[in-house]
Amino acid sequence: MRILSVDLGTSNTVAVLSAHGRPPRVVEVDGSANMPSAVFATEDGTIMVGRDAERRARLDPTRFEPNPKRRIDEQTLLLGTDVIPVTEVLAAILRRVLDETTRQLGGEMPDEVRLTHPAQWGQTRRNVLLSAARLAGMGGNLVLVPEPVAAAAHFASFPGKTLAPGQALAVYDLGAGTFDVAIVGATPNGGFTVVAEDGLPDLGGLDVDQALLVHVGREVSHKDPQRWQRVLRPESTPDRRTRRALQEDVKAAKEALSRHPQTEVPMPEPFEDVLVTRGELEALVRPSMLRSVELMARVVRSAGMTPDRLAGIYLVGGSSRLPLVGSLIAEKLGVVPGSLDQPETAVALGAQHVASDGISSRTQGVEGQVAAGTGAHQTGPGASGAYAPPPQQVASIPGYSGGGPSQTSGPGHSGGFPQSGYPNSGPQQVQQQPAPTNFPTYSLAGNDTGDKAKAAKKKPVVIGAIAAVVVLIAAGLVYFLTSSSATTYTADECKTPTAADDKGLTGCLRQLAGKIADTGDCKPGMGNGPAKPAEDLGVTSTCSAPGRAGTQVTYLQSDSAEKLKAYTGQLLAFAGGDRTEAKWAGNALEGQYSSAAGRNAAVLVFTVTDRPLVGFIYQVPAEGQNPTPGELADYFEKSVQPGE
Repeated sequence: MRILSVDLGTSNTVAVLSAHGRPPRVVEVDGSANMPSAVFATEDGTIMVGRDAERRARLDPTRFEPNPKRRIDEQTLLLGTDVIPVTEVLAAILRRVLDETTRQLGGEMPDEVRLTHPAQWGQTRRNVLLSAARLAGMGGNLVLVPEPVAAAAHFASFPGKTLAPGQALAVYDLGAGTFDVAIVGATPNGGFTVVAEDGLPDLGGLDVDQALLVHVGREVSHKDPQRWQRVLRPESTPDRRTRRALQEDVKAAKEALSRHPQTEVPMPEPFEDVLVTRGELEALVRPSMLRSVELMARVVRSAGMTPDRLAGIYLVGGSSRLPLVGSLIAEKLGVVPGSLDQPETAVALGAQHVASDGISSRTQGVEGQVAAGTGAHQTGPGASGAYAPPPQQVASIPGYSGGGPSQTSGPGHSGGFPQSGYPNSGPQQVQQQPAPTNFPTYSLAGNDTGDKAKAAKKKPVVIGAIAAVVVLIAAGLVYFLTSSSATTYTADECKTPTAADDKGLTGCLRQLAGKIADTGDCKPGMGNGPAKPAEDLGVTSTCSAPGRAGTQVTYLQSDSAEKLKAYTGQLLAFAGGDRTEAKWAGNALEGQYSSAAGRNAAVLVFTVTDRPLVGFIYQVPAEGQNPTPGELADYFEKSVQPGE
């Protein structure tokens, strides 16, 4: 049995082959285990792939797409002057893998091809992947495997790492384009199920690259601002080549900082090379990495678990190599994560360890289907067990011995693809599965028949408890209705400032200030911070920063968001130094914050997306005190960011 598994990633594609009874091995393409997922469209219509595409990109960057997986929701790509269907672009990548595999097999084709995909992918995206595989000539025996299931199977394939029924593994997958987290449980019959999953589509290694590019730009752009703008927004072929080379050098520097404490980023003329340290990079990306760790903590809770009850936290994806990732997980969750082998190859290798019986194009986190592992039969058409989905919910893959009716994927597609009953593409809401009696770690309160029997015996206590809760709720409701800080306002209501109270706060500013409005000793005006410009900004109030001497928080409401943006931009520029940026949300508001810290000052500006409100933390560093942007960001999230 010749089985080829392919993990088509945002930046790199990894393939693994098992054949003739030999252990699975990585298929090296162009002498490397990781083939870039990049494509280049030549003028004669040929689509070049991998390192060949990257080399040609310097000749004409307009014909180059480094991350086609990120474009999977688009029907076509414009490469140069050619409009190319996304399926053809992805097919070219898969065809290159297939060609190298058949060459190594002496001309033989694989008997089965397993394609991994994010657990959150819905019908449309999976159909695009299947269409591309068929277009690449991979045959009809195609199997889709959810990435977290493959990762868990890889983890369990190592000696001493087998997951017993009832145990669960958290899979932290930080790739180039997205972040995904899943809780994968071992089922009684030897397989795996995705119990809960979620992700961040705007976080990945590419975002780390961009943050580092912005950082080095701040270091050198002052020498020739116009030239730097040409690098960032190239209009000529030479400028595009320069930008492409710089992006590659920035990425290489990021990877080097995972191994070394510092490195240099080569810069194009007339700029000097920039020395960057691991500490600087970690300060830039710390808020983003914190988002991923906090999301993982929420997903663990949604599975009815606590971090200490996990069998482990498994790091996969090339960007998980960042040392900061492991330290933040250990710090926030109290569990030291681990990675086995190469994190980039874990998913493709793990797909080899998932038993073929019962695999379908469904993913557990979306549909309730379980993929099998360690050679045991698992749920699928006709399967039974605690996590088996209803038979009518399983769609088979044509040509695969899973049973069930084949269905067409829609007009223009040949062959039968799973179609009906799928969720929409894009992030999917997790549907929790009923926990089996021998899976206590996943039990949910009130869902167990045994719990119902116990509840019947404790009815008087429950009634008393309910009465107490009612009293507490009533008291809380009174507080909520009488507390000025609990009131929320719409974007329209905050378009223009209204009358301020004796603290200088309007109702909209109170919503932004949250608890600081009542506890922060707020006064009208700009306080002792930066001088207010001659142009009137609007309503302002300054409060003492909780638990941080010599620091103040100022809130502003204007009739113009542009005025506030210009003013706070000056504050950040005045602070200079490194900068950190991330999104925030709370008190029915959401927006973005930017933190800068230099010799002059430390400033964090937090804006509101849909209304002219802004706040900023301002601190003049004392002798020997130089807060970093990351430290200021941590302080904002813990002490200043308005809560829900």
